[in-house]
Amino acid sequence: MFTGIIETLGTLKSLENEGTNIHFYVESTITPQLKIDQSVAHNGVCLTVVNIDGNTYKVTAVAETLAKTNLGTLKIGDTINLERSLKVGDRLDGHFVQGHVDTTGTCIEKQTLEGSWLFRFQFPSKFAALIIEKGSICVNGVSLTLFNIGRDEFTVTIIPYTYTHTNFQHIEVGTIINLEFDVLGKYMMRREEIRG
Repeated sequence: MFTGIIETLGTLKSLENEGTNIHFYVESTITPQLKIDQSVAHNGVCLTVVNIDGNTYKVTAVAETLAKTNLGTLKIGDTINLERSLKVGDRLDGHFVQGHVDTTGTCIEKQTLEGSWLFRFQFPSKFAALIIEKGSICVNGVSLTLFNIGRDEFTVTIIPYTYTHTNFQHIEVGTIINLEFDVLGKYMMRREEIRG
């Protein structure tokens, strides 16, 4: 379980294909604090640390993860949003995030405002029931508030701190991002599906 509050940024140092899996080697300032088998969210995707070597650690993404996230598009040198799992007793500054990305979206607008940045994202319309005005969403692992929602689009604004401390600074029109919708909305939609 995560909160959508990014702890630090990592840099993809190398990657390795093995069958349908990809091993990612990530350099980060939190690496010395990590342990084997620990969960870390990478652009909002929960992955398990399987090896640690100095300031670099290794995680593996399987085919299902690669198909539903933007991890397969990462290139050496790319910046990754990182968050370690929530500790019991910690403040919950964002919202409950599982690290289970539902789908990807695409940036269709970016505006630099006076003191903030506006981003508009498009996503598959089959997920439309999972967003509400002023609701929560996780974009590349970042907990954000939605507004100006449409059937397949929504807008968020980013404050300077978030912009400079996450990979939002690298998002441009056309960039593919990871989306995790609020888990409460997913349970409610499933309930309605079952009722039929």
